[in-house]
Amino acid sequence: MSRRRTTSVIAALAAVPLFFSLAACATPAADAGSSASTADEVVKIGVVGKSDPQWPAFIDAAAAEGITVEIVDFGSYEQPNPALTAGDLDLNQFQHIVYLAGYNVAAGEDLTVIGSTAIYPLGLYSKKYEDVKSIPAGETVAVPDDASNQARALLVLQSAGLIELKSGGTIFSDLSDVDTDKSKVQVTALEAALIPTALPDVAAAIINNDFVQDAGLTFEDAIAQDDPNDPNALPYVNIFAARADDADNATYKKLVEIFQTNDDVRKGLAEASGFTGVSLQVPVADLNASLKKVEADTKAHKG
Repeated sequence: MSRRRTTSVIAALAAVPLFFSLAACATPAADAGSSASTADEVVKIGVVGKSDPQWPAFIDAAAAEGITVEIVDFGSYEQPNPALTAGDLDLNQFQHIVYLAGYNVAAGEDLTVIGSTAIYPLGLYSKKYEDVKSIPAGETVAVPDDASNQARALLVLQSAGLIELKSGGTIFSDLSDVDTDKSKVQVTALEAALIPTALPDVAAAIINNDFVQDAGLTFEDAIAQDDPNDPNALPYVNIFAARADDADNATYKKLVEIFQTNDDVRKGLAEASGFTGVSLQVPVADLNASLKKVEADTKAHKG
C-alpha cells in the first residue's frame, strides 16, 4: 500500500493491515492504458489509484519496449489480490509485503513478489529536541494506539536506540513488548489523529504521514524514521505481486525493471507520495524471504 493515505496499513501496517476480510473479487473498473505493439503483449496490472502520475509514464515507457500495459483500477485494497488469484489480472502493485503475507495466509494462496517499488517512511518528530540523542532518559515518547501502526512505530523507536523490544521486534509488537528496564524512554499510546496536538507535551512522537502537516511540521523535520536498509523495514516495502507460476515471466520482470529505472516513472512515484517515498531495488530473493517469514509469523500469531 502506498503513499500517505495508506500509513494506517500493517499497515496499512501503513503502509498495510492485519484484518484480512477478503472481499469477493470485484468486476474490475478497467481502463485501457495506451497503445503498444500486439494484443498478445497486453499485461493487466491492478492498482488502487490509477490517477497517480507514475502510471501514464509507466504505460508510455512499457509501450516503448513493445509491451501494452492496461491499468485496472480498484476502489479498495481487498480487491486486487483476489483478482490476481482468479486470473483477472497479470500483476498488481498496491501493497507491501505484510499485506501480501496476510492475504496469502488468510486465503491459502501463494502469490509471490517479483520486484520492489518503494517504501514510505514513518517518522519520529519533536518540538523540543533536534535529534534523537538529545532526548533525555526517562522522557515520554508517543506512538499511535492502533495495532497496525503501533508495531511499526515501536520498530522505529528501537532502530533509533530509544527502546528495546523483548521479542526483538515483530509486526505484532505492542507496548507490552517494550522492555522498560532496558529502554531509554517511556512509551505512551495515543489516538493517531490526536498526536499532533499532544506533541508539545511529550519529548517526541511517531506521527502518521497524514497528520504531519497538522502538527505544523514538514516531512524533513523527522528526527528518525524507517531506515530502508534496516531488515525490520523490509516487510513494509511496496511490491509488484504475481501468481507463483509467473515468478520467472520475462515480460513481467522487464516491467519491474522499467518501473524501477525509468526517470519519468520515478518522478511520478515521488510526486504521488508527496516526495516521502524512497524508491528501492531490493533483490527479489530477499523480498520473498521476507514474505515467507512474515507468513510464518502471521500463522504463529494466529495459532
